Amino acid sequence: MQHYSLLDLSPVPEGRTTGDALANTIDLARAAETAGYHRYWLAEHHNMPGIASAATSLVIGQVAAATSTMRVGAGGIMLPNHSPLVIAEQFGTLATFFPGRIDLGLGRAPGTDMATARALRRHFGGEDNFPQDVADLMALLDDPSEAGRVRAIPGEGTHVPVWILGSSLYGAQLAAAFGLPYAFASHFAPAMLDEALDVYRRTFRPSEHLDKPHAMVAAGVFVADTDEEARYLRSSQMLSFARLRTGRPGKLPLPVENLEDEIPPHVLAQVNEALSVSATGAPDTVRRELSALVERYKPDELIVTGMIHDHAARVRSFQLAADILKDLVTPARQAEAATC
Repeated sequence: MQHYSLLDLSPVPEGRTTGDALANTIDLARAAETAGYHRYWLAEHHNMPGIASAATSLVIGQVAAATSTMRVGAGGIMLPNHSPLVIAEQFGTLATFFPGRIDLGLGRAPGTDMATARALRRHFGGEDNFPQDVADLMALLDDPSEAGRVRAIPGEGTHVPVWILGSSLYGAQLAAAFGLPYAFASHFAPAMLDEALDVYRRTFRPSEHLDKPHAMVAAGVFVADTDEEARYLRSSQMLSFARLRTGRPGKLPLPVENLEDEIPPHVLAQVNEALSVSATGAPDTVRRELSALVERYKPDELIVTGMIHDHAARVRSFQLAADILKDLVTPARQAEAATC
């Protein structure tokens, strides 16, 4: 493993505001940089009361301005919601402000419910334009071409690194065909993780962007002084995910002692399966569980996430996780991948 990184969903806890959530994101980003995280990603979600990062490029700019060395980017931008030109201009502007520090992860899902997706896109077509949109976006970020009548300014010549995100074989196949790095959303949809990694690595075509596969695996992480405390902190995310699955999305709930009293058994089973790629407990427990994940999936990079209601406990969880992840990085591979 070359790097460890952090995915912040900018949660809005019950009893708090979106302003509190965004302030927490800035505070967490500073702590993450000090703890040695390689990159800090934010994700595009819409119409979700519990997530404050809808205007993703704006939040990325604030995080990048509040830090100085860590890479910052999107994990990801849901490209079907936007024109490639607009995203090229936004991320070209970010790369101009913060050269060498901006990443652009691209997803194919809307990142919301269908009614909101219609409000975002205004119209729907039956065709799948995602591969062409990705190609167009990369061309707009590439060196200017005399043949190009439409230019992204800022944007052209910035060569912002593009990642493909996914939770199925589609993204794995596209990332391999384009020769791009690939990030799998195993923190909430792990069912096809093994197969997707195999397809990506086996069919990867070297490109001007990447000469060999670079796969990132996402995992939940919740670290506290004891296993019991960590499970208690994690209950907020479990309860939030259960409510989302049953059509009742809201702010991040307060933690509870007994999830079985809050979530029907069949729903809890679904939640446990969806969030199974995770490590929860005291530092020794999390070290053992993260080591097992790295050994099984052999990621080039592990990106961790975790929604904890209490901000101080959340920051400390990621700090403790960083102490563990540092020991799982292979120094020779980290040096080899210093520019990624």
